[in-house]
Amino acid sequence: MTPVTSPRAGALSVPRHLRYTWDHEWLIVDGGNATVGVTAFAVQALGEVAHLRLPAPGAWVEAGEACGEIGSAAAVSAVYAPASGEVLEVNPALADDPGIVNSAPYTAGWLFRLRVENIAGALTAEAYAAYCDTRGDRR
Repeated sequence: MTPVTSPRAGALSVPRHLRYTWDHEWLIVDGGNATVGVTAFAVQALGEVAHLRLPAPGAWVEAGEACGEIGSAAAVSAVYAPASGEVLEVNPALADDPGIVNSAPYTAGWLFRLRVENIAGALTAEAYAAYCDTRGDRR
Protein backbone atom coordinates (compact mmCIF):
# COMPACT_ATOMS: atom_id res chain seq x y z
CA MET A 1 0.00 0.00 0.00
CA THR A 2 1.37 3.39 -1.02
CA PRO A 3 1.87 5.90 1.80
CA VAL A 4 0.00 9.20 1.75
CA THR A 5 2.18 12.20 0.99
CA SER A 6 1.69 15.71 2.22
CA PRO A 7 2.52 18.28 -0.49
CA ARG A 8 2.82 21.21 1.91
CA ALA A 9 5.14 19.26 4.22
CA GLY A 10 7.84 18.62 1.67
CA ALA A 11 6.30 15.39 0.36
CA LEU A 12 7.06 13.45 3.55
CA SER A 13 5.22 10.17 3.58
CA VAL A 14 2.59 9.20 6.11
CA PRO A 15 2.38 5.38 6.37
CA ARG A 16 -1.21 4.22 5.87
CA HIS A 17 -1.06 1.32 8.36
CA LEU A 18 -0.50 3.64 11.34
CA ARG A 19 -2.93 5.88 13.24
CA TYR A 20 -2.05 9.45 14.24
CA THR A 21 -2.82 12.14 16.80
CA TRP A 22 -3.37 15.88 16.49
CA ASP A 23 -0.06 16.25 18.37
CA HIS A 24 2.00 14.33 15.78
CA GLU A 25 2.38 10.97 17.50
CA TRP A 26 1.64 7.69 15.74
CA LEU A 27 0.58 4.30 17.03
CA ILE A 28 -0.09 0.83 15.80
CA VAL A 29 -2.10 -1.64 17.87
CA ASP A 30 -1.41 -5.36 17.74
CA GLY A 31 -3.22 -7.75 20.06
CA GLY A 32 -4.11 -5.12 22.66
CA ASN A 33 -0.62 -3.62 22.78
CA ALA A 34 0.47 -0.48 20.95
CA THR A 35 3.80 0.76 19.66
CA VAL A 36 4.09 4.56 19.84
CA GLY A 37 6.36 7.03 18.06
CA VAL A 38 6.48 10.54 16.65
CA THR A 39 5.90 11.39 13.02
CA ALA A 40 8.43 12.45 10.39
CA PHE A 41 6.70 15.84 10.38
CA ALA A 42 7.45 16.26 14.09
CA VAL A 43 11.12 15.32 13.81
CA GLN A 44 11.56 17.56 10.77
CA ALA A 45 10.20 20.49 12.79
CA LEU A 46 12.41 19.69 15.80
CA GLY A 47 15.65 19.10 13.95
CA GLU A 48 18.22 16.55 15.12
CA VAL A 49 16.82 14.85 18.21
CA ALA A 50 19.36 15.14 21.03
CA HIS A 51 17.43 13.91 24.07
CA LEU A 52 14.31 12.06 25.09
CA ARG A 53 12.47 11.72 28.37
CA LEU A 54 10.02 8.84 28.12
CA PRO A 55 7.67 7.17 30.60
CA ALA A 56 9.20 4.31 32.58
CA PRO A 57 8.01 0.72 32.13
CA GLY A 58 5.14 0.12 34.52
CA ALA A 59 3.97 3.75 34.40
CA TRP A 60 0.37 4.52 33.49
CA VAL A 61 -0.19 7.08 30.72
CA GLU A 62 -3.47 8.82 29.85
CA ALA A 63 -4.59 9.38 26.27
CA GLY A 64 -4.00 12.97 25.21
CA GLU A 65 -1.78 13.85 28.18
CA ALA A 66 1.93 14.67 28.12
CA CYS A 67 4.02 11.68 29.16
CA GLY A 68 7.51 12.71 28.12
CA GLU A 69 9.54 15.10 26.01
CA ILE A 70 11.63 15.11 22.88
CA GLY A 71 14.24 17.74 22.31
CA SER A 72 16.84 19.08 19.93
CA ALA A 73 19.24 22.00 20.09
CA ALA A 74 16.45 24.17 18.61
CA ALA A 75 13.36 23.09 20.54
CA VAL A 76 11.78 20.87 23.18
CA SER A 77 8.33 19.40 22.67
CA ALA A 78 6.05 17.26 24.82
CA VAL A 79 5.31 13.68 23.85
CA TYR A 80 1.61 12.96 24.27
CA ALA A 81 0.15 9.52 24.88
CA PRO A 82 -2.06 8.51 21.95
CA ALA A 83 -3.77 5.93 24.16
CA SER A 84 -4.28 5.18 27.85
CA GLY A 85 -2.48 2.21 29.29
CA GLU A 86 0.50 0.75 31.09
CA VAL A 87 3.93 1.28 29.54
CA LEU A 88 5.43 -2.13 28.78
CA GLU A 89 8.82 -1.06 27.46
CA VAL A 90 10.83 1.86 26.17
CA ASN A 91 12.97 1.55 23.03
CA PRO A 92 16.41 0.66 24.49
CA ALA A 93 18.28 1.75 21.34
CA LEU A 94 17.27 5.38 21.93
CA ALA A 95 19.26 5.63 25.17
CA ASP A 96 22.52 5.50 23.21
CA ASP A 97 21.32 7.13 19.99
CA PRO A 98 18.19 9.33 20.15
CA GLY A 99 18.93 10.36 16.56
CA ILE A 100 17.40 7.07 15.42
CA VAL A 101 14.09 8.94 15.74
CA ASN A 102 15.25 11.24 12.90
CA SER A 103 16.50 8.52 10.58
CA ALA A 104 13.68 6.00 11.16
CA PRO A 105 10.70 7.63 12.91
CA TYR A 106 8.22 4.95 11.79
CA THR A 107 10.39 1.88 12.37
CA ALA A 108 13.52 1.64 14.55
CA GLY A 109 12.81 5.06 16.11
CA TRP A 110 9.66 3.97 17.98
CA LEU A 111 9.47 5.43 21.50
CA PHE A 112 7.56 3.03 23.75
CA ARG A 113 5.05 0.19 23.86
CA LEU A 114 1.99 0.02 26.05
CA ARG A 115 -0.90 -2.23 26.96
CA VAL A 116 -3.84 -0.29 25.55
CA GLU A 117 -6.90 0.44 27.68
CA ASN A 118 -8.36 3.32 25.66
CA ILE A 119 -7.45 5.01 22.38
CA ALA A 120 -8.31 8.69 22.00
CA GLY A 121 -9.71 9.40 18.51
CA ALA A 122 -6.81 8.33 16.34
CA LEU A 123 -6.65 9.80 12.83
CA THR A 124 -6.18 7.87 9.60
CA ALA A 125 -3.13 8.64 7.47
CA GLU A 126 -5.27 10.62 5.04
CA ALA A 127 -6.87 12.69 7.81
CA TYR A 128 -3.50 13.35 9.45
CA ALA A 129 -1.86 14.46 6.16
CA ALA A 130 -4.83 16.77 5.46
CA TYR A 131 -4.58 18.18 9.00
CA CYS A 132 -0.88 18.99 8.54
CA ASP A 133 -1.55 20.58 5.14
CA THR A 134 -4.42 22.69 6.46
CA ARG A 135 -2.36 24.01 9.33
CA GLY A 136 0.69 24.51 7.16
CA ASP A 137 2.73 22.34 9.51
CA ARG A 138 6.06 21.12 8.30
CA ARG A 139 5.97 18.30 10.83
